[in-house]
Amino acid sequence: MAAEPAFDELFRLAERSAVHLEMRDGYMRSDPRFVAWQRDRGSVSADSDPDQRPWLELMREITGRGVEVRRARIVSEPVSDYIRFEHHLTAGNTAGGEQVRWLPRRRASDLALPGNDFWLLDDSLVVFLHFTGEGELSPEGDEERTADPAVVRLCSAAFEAVWERAVPHEEYAVPHEEYEPSEPSG
Repeated sequence: MAAEPAFDELFRLAERSAVHLEMRDGYMRSDPRFVAWQRDRGSVSADSDPDQRPWLELMREITGRGVEVRRARIVSEPVSDYIRFEHHLTAGNTAGGEQVRWLPRRRASDLALPGNDFWLLDDSLVVFLHFTGEGELSPEGDEERTADPAVVRLCSAAFEAVWERAVPHEEYAVPHEEYEPSEPSG
């Protein structure tokens, strides 16, 4: 039996599209870049340097061969520190070829959404991502893959409904002047 491709290899295998729906207000709060950003917002560059952010090189590679990558984020407002951090870094994602939109959670109340964040690749494979309550990857397994047509349809419809309502990154303003760093936990 052949081994499943690694997560990043799934993107190299994509032929047409990769869409991602994020629905949490915080991820990987133990990430050293986030911790540094909380202490000093100017310490973490928003640039698109693939040496600092290898994900961006992968995105350049796949969008460069015509794969459309779209990311939609449902966020509570006022936004969390982590979402401010994500917003700060998103210019690098868009420079890497991703299209990114933001949807205030209040505008998503009437949408049917899956219970977990996911990637949908080529409208045929869903990769659900599992996190702990603190936003760290789940120790019980951080991803779950399915090609079940009903699940693919659910995720595709959910993503498109969010995308249609969401605000393009360039137009979504996060009020940085209200930012007051919180004490890093841990």
